[in-house]
Amino acid sequence: MDRILRAIKKTIPEPIFDFFSPFYHWLLSMLAAFIYWFPARSMKVVGVTGTSGKTTTVEFLYRIFTDAGFKTASLSGLWFRILDKSEPNLLKMTMPGRFRVHKFLYEAKKAGAEYVFIEVTSEGIKQYRHKFIKFYAAILTNLSEEHLEAHGGFENYRRAKGEIFRIAPLVFLNGEDPNLEYFQKISPKEKIVYIASDYPPDLKLNLSGEFNKMNAVAALAFAKREGVLPSVAKESLSKIPGIPGRMEYVIPPEGAKKDFRVLVDYAFLPQTLMKVYAQARSESSGLVCVLGTAGGGRDKWKRPLLGDIAAEFCRKVFITNEDPYDDDPMELMGEVAGDHKFEMILDRRQAIRLALEAMKSGETLVITGKGAEPWIMGSNGLKIPWDDRRIVREEWEKIK
Repeated sequence: MDRILRAIKKTIPEPIFDFFSPFYHWLLSMLAAFIYWFPARSMKVVGVTGTSGKTTTVEFLYRIFTDAGFKTASLSGLWFRILDKSEPNLLKMTMPGRFRVHKFLYEAKKAGAEYVFIEVTSEGIKQYRHKFIKFYAAILTNLSEEHLEAHGGFENYRRAKGEIFRIAPLVFLNGEDPNLEYFQKISPKEKIVYIASDYPPDLKLNLSGEFNKMNAVAALAFAKREGVLPSVAKESLSKIPGIPGRMEYVIPPEGAKKDFRVLVDYAFLPQTLMKVYAQARSESSGLVCVLGTAGGGRDKWKRPLLGDIAAEFCRKVFITNEDPYDDDPMELMGEVAGDHKFEMILDRRQAIRLALEAMKSGETLVITGKGAEPWIMGSNGLKIPWDDRRIVREEWEKIK
């Protein structure tokens, strides 16, 4: 349905569509909710939002509540999960269109789900994809600059994120985030603030990075509020081997050279890239980095910052293609490289191969921007099947 409507949208002159855009999005959300008969009303739907950490927090919550014996569903940038059934999210959309979201909620309701955890994005809120979903609670992971051009500045971006906190009766806020006061003021009812020191000393996560500890604290705070035993929640988190494409170390192929490590992560924001690099460098003798361009059509301001951060942390840097969409990929790569003397390799596979060949003993190769995403997005809607982890294994096998 969303695909048909997008096709119709292309036939309408842009100024006219922009004028009627809010009503258009609102109407679609209402229509989707009506077709699936407002399925969220019968479940506890929890929206997880923030600049980063949404996918990991949703996965933590799904695992905790499933292990605690609840019938649980979740929708994230990685998976559609309903009870014990999962399918990958191949839409290249963290928060899908309204009809897909309400269909998912309807299917979760039919399966008897009690809790549903959903990633909520600022673009989704801007397009009213959250409308007519009755949220039981909202969780904020963190907030920093992102989508500034799409929203017309940080204040508008923050305001969009804040919408879900205005309508949810129960909210969980990151006490370490500089925007805490803003969200406290706009949240009308029960507010619970979690902080870094809430992390249990006896919990060992299998995911690297202090930022993942904060995601765990957010999930534990909500679980505690809902009566899940702390021992059950901690055991559940400790059993999670990792999240695909999030601080994921690639297992070396049989017989391949193993005196270095390869880390794949989704990071495409300056602040998250810096955290990934800092963590990886603390665990190795040095870094070689394959860096993307944060995708075409996105905020241009971040590209030179990505290059500056890579120059600070990495011994050698390969700038490569990511998701150019309709932009010139070489131009995007140049914006990241700036005045730095980086290798600019358009072919992402070749960039990975050259980086593997450049590795020294004890170092870590860090490949960012795609994580576990299944496509490279080209011009005119072209989708090229892709998986950084698979490409790494295929090229690593050739390095003896």
